Amino acid sequence: MTETTAFVAPAGTPTGATGYLAAEEFLEPLLQELGEVRAVHGRLVLADGPPRPAAWAQNIWFDPVLLPVPSIKQGARALRAIQRNWAPYAFAHHRRTALIQENLPHVSAKPVVFPSPLPTAPLGSWTLLDEATILAAARCSSPYVNGEITFVEDKVTPPNRAYLKLWESFTRLGLRPQPGELCLDLGACPGGWTWVLQSGGARVIAVDKAPLDPRIARLPGVTERRESAFGLDPAAIGPVDWLCCDIICYPSRLLSMVRRWLAAGTVRNFVCTLKFQGETDHETARAFAAIPGSQLFHLHHNKHELTWVRLGA
Repeated sequence: MTETTAFVAPAGTPTGATGYLAAEEFLEPLLQELGEVRAVHGRLVLADGPPRPAAWAQNIWFDPVLLPVPSIKQGARALRAIQRNWAPYAFAHHRRTALIQENLPHVSAKPVVFPSPLPTAPLGSWTLLDEATILAAARCSSPYVNGEITFVEDKVTPPNRAYLKLWESFTRLGLRPQPGELCLDLGACPGGWTWVLQSGGARVIAVDKAPLDPRIARLPGVTERRESAFGLDPAAIGPVDWLCCDIICYPSRLLSMVRRWLAAGTVRNFVCTLKFQGETDHETARAFAAIPGSQLFHLHHNKHELTWVRLGA
């Protein structure tokens, strides 16, 4: 068939699998989490059956199909026949991937201005398994290209770049602290997360043995408590709208502390970072995920970390 012949989009062949795209450098934790898989294409892992719990997947491809594409233009047409917006993931055949994508509608990947709502337009993902075969998923877990949220950064005010994790968490959740709410920032020094919480109008109790950056400590609504977050008595604080924690500690120690606050019943929403030191502690990660109402995910701005969220009613 030549390019002038009427084009008939090839029917996608169901794979019976789910695709899981690992973040850069974190393929191994994803493979350990998933267990038995069918194939690995760069950072994209195919596993048989419906979606599995996969905190280490930065983007999940639901119901991917195979499309035979004998030419670049036919590849683009086959994708457009399914839906409008597509984002490529290229683990090989980079030039051919780029040429196909050039024949598709442009998808913006500009940095996000915080706070912004999540995009609502469907965004599919695709890759070339070989020069004549596309693997495509019209529906994915993230509305961003390959699950990567980037922001227009404030390179002046916050004392470190940890604030980006909280920006990304709130963007994903579509929810953030409101004016007048009370937030507890455990392990607050030097104050990046305190700055995010305060900038939305919330009151913040910043807990750390080390002092906040003086610029953050002087912000209206910020109160410092120079003590260990692990020794803090929930009864001494009272009801809290948000407990946020980015402490460097073993995940098992964080889990014990979180369970203490859960038992107290005084916290409405939690956002905590599990920081893995050495090997990934999958057992503790599963324990966090098993807490009723939990979400566990790897942010684009996480390193060897996961973010645990539990939202109240």
